[in-house]
Order: sequence, then structure tokens, then C-alpha cells
Amino acid sequence: MRKINFLIAFLLISIPCYSQSEENQLCFDCHSDNTLTTERNGKTIPLFVNEKTFNNSIHSKIKCLDCHDDINPDEIPHPENLKKVNCSKCHETAVTHYERSLHGEAYRKGKYLAPSCETCHGKHDILSSKNSKSRTYVMNIPALCGKCHKEGTQVSKLSTVYERQALDDYSESIHGEGLFKRGLIVTAVCTSCHTSHDILPHENPLSSINKKNIATTCTQCHRQIEQVHTKVISGRLWEKEPHKIPICIDCHQPHKIRRVFYAESFPDEMCMKCHGQKDLTKVVNGKTLPLYVDYDQFKKSVHTDNSCFKCHTNVSFSNNPVCLNSGKVDCSICHQTQNEDYQISIHGVEHAKGNVNAPYCTSCHDTHNMQSKNSIPSPTFSRNVPELCAKCHRTGKNIAVSIDESNKGIITEYTESIHGKGLLQSGLLVTATCVDCHSSHRELPKSDQRSTVYKANIATTCAQCHLGVYEEFKKSIHSPEVSNTDKKLPVCNDCHFSHEINRTDQSDFRQQILNQCGKCHEEVTKTYFETFHGKVSKLGEQGAAKCSDCHGSHMILPTTNIESKLSRANIVETCKSCHPNSNRKFVGYLTHATHHNREKYPYLFYTFWFMTILLASTFLFFGTHTLLWLPRALREKRLKKKVNQENKAEPNGEQSTE
Repeated sequence: MRKINFLIAFLLISIPCYSQSEENQLCFDCHSDNTLTTERNGKTIPLFVNEKTFNNSIHSKIKCLDCHDDINPDEIPHPENLKKVNCSKCHETAVTHYERSLHGEAYRKGKYLAPSCETCHGKHDILSSKNSKSRTYVMNIPALCGKCHKEGTQVSKLSTVYERQALDDYSESIHGEGLFKRGLIVTAVCTSCHTSHDILPHENPLSSINKKNIATTCTQCHRQIEQVHTKVISGRLWEKEPHKIPICIDCHQPHKIRRVFYAESFPDEMCMKCHGQKDLTKVVNGKTLPLYVDYDQFKKSVHTDNSCFKCHTNVSFSNNPVCLNSGKVDCSICHQTQNEDYQISIHGVEHAKGNVNAPYCTSCHDTHNMQSKNSIPSPTFSRNVPELCAKCHRTGKNIAVSIDESNKGIITEYTESIHGKGLLQSGLLVTATCVDCHSSHRELPKSDQRSTVYKANIATTCAQCHLGVYEEFKKSIHSPEVSNTDKKLPVCNDCHFSHEINRTDQSDFRQQILNQCGKCHEEVTKTYFETFHGKVSKLGEQGAAKCSDCHGSHMILPTTNIESKLSRANIVETCKSCHPNSNRKFVGYLTHATHHNREKYPYLFYTFWFMTILLASTFLFFGTHTLLWLPRALREKRLKKKVNQENKAEPNGEQSTE
């Protein structure tokens, strides 16, 4: 122990300033030894701390000394027996509630079974309550509380029979069934009713389970339950005192809450006496609506285990018929998350405004013939989703006429895209459909920052399928994680578009690359088109190297980065993909070099102008010489012609004289 303390003292004295991780590392230099212990009250107490476990905990970002504040780093070795960590420094409200709770009161009295913070949360391995491995994760709460409160524990021996059976009763209750059998993390657990830290006896007026507070506690989950009860019992309450509404536990015993068999009062047979008649109709706003329900079809639907009453909750025996003015079905009773998403979506917002073209739940899922999305005939089966969305978004349909002109052909574009062909022609159900990009219920405009197709979210959306590409893109110069710039950085749909995505190995896409890159890299693109690669590409040569052939498609890196395709270590191999005989000398070719850039390529610049001036001067000199020589040449030609004519005429004259 002395050697370890001496080592800590040496490190702290020799290093005047530490980063957070370095400071913690000094502690781990000793406490990562699993044999490290201390003696306290005759007991051997381990001092080992698993570094990996701590670094994965919710406290990994804080220093050891932030919690163990009685350690003076200037006084090493520190005392072996440190005071207990004070959690209230960060968690003041939670500790205040704990201290006044049954647990805190028992702990102050020195009850050895009383839990402290570490009993439930742990010490150095504390995880977020949202982490499924955490002791305080909602699925693990009953087991955590059961360590003390289930039958057979030391605490249960000191409890009443009712308290001992609480956990067993909970397991058999509707709440327990929802949690353990169905995995519904929205169901109530111990902390939902008793709170996490402010656990008080029910006699205490501040307790969440006090008679006056029970209704408030239950309505955290069971909203509008008062209205439901009022309709069910028609205002006739079984009350001990006039005008006093009974509280939840008067009817629903705590921990033993069971299913309420309303179906016995409102059986399906009663509904089908009327709704089984094919000619049953209702007139709403001048329109005749059919009220017939094919019960056989309903029993084959995804809701086959539900009775009519579970959806049509607003029925009452005080009405004749019982479903009179019962209103629309509220799907959020079971599908709360989907309903919340729908409410903020463009569909939900428009529906709330009264837009008759805006889809509602039944527009996509049907009413009594609702099928699972895994069922092939279902409209929401992946292969059928494009056709489902096309009911409104196809050119000429009700929604298409009100959206922006550039998006009217989205269904046709999708059908001809690589995604559409993969789904509709190749039958690949793993390919992207409308809901994969726009989500199923949370469809938002691309201008909304919450949208899955908002520019900053596009890469993450595409990563649902193209994870490998996304991981490469995150490292590239185009990623906002790498480039801290105000300039526009490209995302997936800037190069691949949104609905008309083509195969990357097709000629049209390869030719389009030059235009896409040229939108941002205009000057570089101009220089490219002056090279051999660029000129033959203009002529339509598909095999000529395009931008992505040299720079890469998604992991585009600066040439100074060793992983870049154009780094000194990789450039020869990059060129070899087209030029098998490439070597170090060959790759010295300046790809984008241009004689227009005097600063970057001075030799090329001056050589170009020297040769240009030389060529122009040569042509000018000899051109002038030729022009000046031309009159004399013509005159000489005429004289020569005249002499020749005279020489031919002179012998003929002599003969005539004789």
C-alpha cells in the first residue's frame, strides 16, 4: 500500500497539470489492481475499480476528485478511509427527496437494510436509466425493488403480509403482464406509482399514493379516465358520500390490478345485430356512409383479438343505440407513439386544419380489414407502399396538384430509380420505399429540421441501409464532422438525387458526375476539361477517368491524408486501375495543371506564353516577308513571260524576210 501511495505522490508532484483523463488515470494506476484492499471495522474491503466499466458509465466524463472531494492531490498518500460521496452536489433534488423518504429515514436511523444511492444505482458502474443494462431501466425496476421487497428477503420478514406479496401481485397484474410478457416499457412499474426517490407512506399527504394524490398519479398514464368512467356508468357512482367520486384504488386494488372485462357488457354480438346488416347507412354532411361491417373479415384482421368496444370506447347504455354519437376511434389508445408522430407530421397538421385530402389512419391502414405490415395483401406491406403513397402523390392526384411543380413526377421517378426497380422488378423487399426515407407517420417538409429528409439529416437517413457508405462519408472532407466551414457541403441527394436515383455503374450517371462536382468545384472542373481525360469525356467516352475514379466516391480526403486515393502511398495503385503500367514517374503527371495559373504552375505559364509568342512572331515575320515578296514575285513572273513570248516570235520574223 505504501509503495502504491508513493507512486501516486511522485506522479502528482512531477506533473503540474493534467487533463481529466490523465487525472483519472492516476487513480486507476492503483485502483485497477484487483488485489487492492483496505481494512475497516475488522472487514476487508476491496478498492478495485474496473476502468473499462467506469469509462462506459454515465460518470465517465467527470473526474474522480469531483466525487471524492476530500482527497487533497497535494497531500499524497491520501487517507485510506474516505468519507462517503455526497451525491447532492449534482443531484440535489433527488437527494432531498430521498432524505425525507422512508428509505432515507431508515438510513439515518442506522437501519442496516436501508438502501442508499449506491444500493440502487451502483458505484462506478452507474448507467443511464435509458440504458437497457442499467439497474434503473424500466424493465429492470421490479427486479431491483424485488431485491428487498419480494417474498423471502430480510426486508419482507419485517413487512406486513400485504407488502410481502406486493411484487408477486404485480407480476400477475395487468401492469406486470404488459411489462414482462409484452415488453411494454410504457406500462407502470414500482417507480411510476411510488416515485424514484420520494417514497413516502400512504398516510403522508405528500405521498404519491396518498388517497388525495392517487388520481393524479394514475392519470400520468391514464389520461381522461374521468370522462371514460362517467360515460361507462352514466353518472351513477357507487359512492359513500354524495358527490364524491371514488378514487382509483377503490375499484382497482394496488398491485393486483386486473383486466376489466367490459367486453362482457358490450359483446361483439350486440354490435353486429345492427352493423351486420349490409343496407345499414348513415347520412353525414349530405353524404350516405355505409355502416356495414363484415365481421368475418374483421376476425381475419390484425385486430382479431380485440372486441369492438376496445376501439369504440365511447359507447354507453344511456344512448339508444349504445354507439349513438360515439365519435371517431382514437387510435392513440394503443398506438400512442405513432399518433404523436402523426400529429406533428404534414399529414396530421393538414388533417387538423380540415383539409379533406389529408390522410388519416384509416386512409392507409383501412378500418375493419386492417392487416399487419408483414402481410403481403396489406397496403403497408413494403412492396405495396409506393402504390399506397401514389394514391395521393401520383401526378394528377389530389395531393400532387397542390405540391411544388418540381415534385409532381416523384412516383414515376421512383419507379424508374434503382430503388424502384429493385423493389418492383427484382422483388427485393429490403430496398428503400417511401416510408424508409420519409418515415411511416412523421412525414415532415424537407425544410423542417425535425424531418428525416432535412439536409442535415439526409446522411443519417440513408445510413439505415447504406451504413458502410455512411461510415466512409463521415471521414471525408465533405462531412460536417471533418470540415468546419460556412460553405455548403454536399449530402447524398446532391449527387444521387432524391427519387430518380440511378445505378452508379451506368453511363448516364458517370457523365453526370462531372456536372455534380462542377457545381461546387467550378474552377477545378474547367481545368479538368482541358486535360486528355476531360476532352475525351466531352466526346462521350465512358471509360475516361471521372472525378470519383481518382478522388473516390464517398471517402474523399485531402492528398496529404495517408488514406487518400491520391496520397503518395496510394496514387500509383489508383492510376493502375486504368493504366496497368503506372509507376512513380508516370503519376508525376499534373492532372489539373493549366497554363492560366501563374502562381501555382509558373513554369507551365511562362512556357506557354514563350511558345505562343515565338509561334506568333514566326508567323508574323514570315507572313510579312511573304506579303512583301509577293508583288516582286508577280512582276518577275510577268517579265519572264514577256521574254519568253519575244524569244518565240523573233525566229519567225527572220524567215519571212528571206
